[in-house]
Amino acid sequence: MLPGDLFSTSHKDPLSRARAGILHLPHGDVPTPAFMPVGTHATVKGLTTAQVSETGARILLCNAFHLFLRPGEALVRELGGLHKFMNWKRPILTDSGGYQVFSLGKLFQVDDHGVEFQSPIDGKRLSLTPERVVAIQEALGVDIMMPLDQPVGWPCEEETAAAAMKRSTAWLRRSVAAKATRQVLFGICHGSVFHDVRREGTAEVLETGVPGLAIGGLAVGEGQDLLLKGLDYALRGVPPQYPVYLMGVGTPADLVEAIDRGVDLFDCVLPTRNGRTGWAWTSEGVLRIRNASFHEDPRPLDPRCDGPCCQVSRAYLRHLFVAGEMLGPILLSFHNLRYYQRLVEGAREAIMEKRWSSFKLEVLNRVKRIVGQPSEF
Repeated sequence: MLPGDLFSTSHKDPLSRARAGILHLPHGDVPTPAFMPVGTHATVKGLTTAQVSETGARILLCNAFHLFLRPGEALVRELGGLHKFMNWKRPILTDSGGYQVFSLGKLFQVDDHGVEFQSPIDGKRLSLTPERVVAIQEALGVDIMMPLDQPVGWPCEEETAAAAMKRSTAWLRRSVAAKATRQVLFGICHGSVFHDVRREGTAEVLETGVPGLAIGGLAVGEGQDLLLKGLDYALRGVPPQYPVYLMGVGTPADLVEAIDRGVDLFDCVLPTRNGRTGWAWTSEGVLRIRNASFHEDPRPLDPRCDGPCCQVSRAYLRHLFVAGEMLGPILLSFHNLRYYQRLVEGAREAIMEKRWSSFKLEVLNRVKRIVGQPSEF
């Protein structure tokens, strides 16, 4: 598949690289910019797939590494593929497990051949190669596959970032050669925040002929200023017909800054993780529902939101968290995902209606505000 067959753009902002487009995938078209809820183990924590769909999500992210460990890709294939297994009819992208190599580093041994590790589930010694990771995702039957890669944390030396970039692109070439289906394989560009490494990494990914570019190895502790510099370096020289996916990012401010630079696709655990701990993104700012100021507050969580969380009072939502009721985290997880979908929907509309600059400024001003007082109970 060529980039132009996978992705088309309909509108572009004249003052930035922000654009509205469509990803054309086997399980449906995905309007972009798009945000993917994270369903690591074939589930978005606390929500049914019907509820995830109701948030407006058009594509979901799952994790091939974790599904390989449990229940195993062979079982998922036997039961009809990942879409049927989890009852999700829209597109799915699977991450390969490269981030787990980074986050669970002490359990892994990495060399040019691949990764050997001790299973975090039962302690068995296992191995993954670029070829094996592609085969796992082909068995899962997903729409977009990610290759095995090697992220590095922050801080790091330029030489370390360059070595990981070289290994990741070598693994990508092996992944391209191993692919045996019509499923889409993206390439992942690495290089941390270093200009020359990032530019070389992007060029090497594009040389493989993959139809989509993912930018990995950011949002690992470097802060937003360096994140955006690394993103700028990675995007230089990317042809406009390529869809761009920024992996694991991030806050609403990160999203609008990245959209401004030409990013089309995002994922992050932040909205559901924050929801489970009582933090909500709203049109008025960021709200911590446990705060004592909401004890008698009759207002909805967000007067501009159309989700079920905003059909009840802030006082009731606070009560759920204080009482330890599971409904509280469920409602706030739904709400935050709906907020993120409304954010990307709003971004798309603003680009199409030629008011992107004012929309971006409004979002950045809004997310700086904290609603309520910092007291606890």
